[in-house]
Amino acid sequence: MSSNTTIDEPRDIAPARALHRWAVLIVCLVWPLIWIGGLVTTYDAGMAVPDWPGTYGKNLFLYPYQTWLLGPFDLFIEHGHRLLAAIVGFLAIIAFAVAVMTEPRKWVKYLSLGLLLAVICQGALGGARVVLSDRTLAMAHGCTGPLFFVICVALAVVTSRWWWNQAAAQSRGATVAPTKTQLRLTTTIVVLSFCQLLLGAQLRHVLPTASPSGFTHLVYSHIAGAFGLWGLTFALALHQVRRKAGCGDLTLLRPGYLLVGFVGIQIGLGLATWVANYGWPYFAQFGPFSAGYLVKSKAFVEAIVTTAHVATGSLILAVSVTLWLRLMKQRLQVS
Repeated sequence: MSSNTTIDEPRDIAPARALHRWAVLIVCLVWPLIWIGGLVTTYDAGMAVPDWPGTYGKNLFLYPYQTWLLGPFDLFIEHGHRLLAAIVGFLAIIAFAVAVMTEPRKWVKYLSLGLLLAVICQGALGGARVVLSDRTLAMAHGCTGPLFFVICVALAVVTSRWWWNQAAAQSRGATVAPTKTQLRLTTTIVVLSFCQLLLGAQLRHVLPTASPSGFTHLVYSHIAGAFGLWGLTFALALHQVRRKAGCGDLTLLRPGYLLVGFVGIQIGLGLATWVANYGWPYFAQFGPFSAGYLVKSKAFVEAIVTTAHVATGSLILAVSVTLWLRLMKQRLQVS
């Protein structure tokens, strides 16, 4: 084996490849799961199936598919959400077993265990929301979903080829340690992204007892946070371009660019979500927007826009955590 081959493909990369594939598969299923969960909330379908863990007294997997596929749309998305969540749970069990058998790093085994415990807790929280018919639990379920997504993404990142190859790259001096500015900006983006999700969850699950002034405060805080987050992503991308982060390492530059684009899209989706739910805002009520707009409850396009806003928020958090982990890898040289 040549020296170049040794550097590009370290021997100890082999044990982690199976776990990485399972982690990537889970990530690819959890984001659609967040989409479907968002649709459940948008359509107020959380109680379309009044019992749990079964479906109308039947086993979750034995419920007649004709009734599920051809029944009411509320039942379709709620039962579908449960089925996909169960599949993710089984995959989390397999991922943990693979980690125990093949992963040489003890802390990664604990991370895979954390993923398994997180999916169990998330399922139990969703079940409690149904059994107790509690709107607050629905809001908590929506807030912890993105955190579970982040754990899945983190497991995929730390088992990736890039992560293993950093040790060889650092020994050659091929990487540059991230600056304190990079780390501070990225950490702030991660925290603010999650705070935005918390604010958004409160707006989506606003309680009937909420005061108009409190709701207005939440809206303004959410808007200010969105533009503040966008500004931070611009600052991070500009800093990385000027510094040529990681000697041009695209695994660091691309997430920075993606964050700028995703947050911009998210702001546009947020405006569209407001229009879909409440009509045009005050500042836009002129010309063709001054009259004639009808807010359509549970209309398909409006529901997709609103759910896309929710799902993109989770994606922003996942990308920012990915960048943070890669920066920390270069800074701390975690093996």
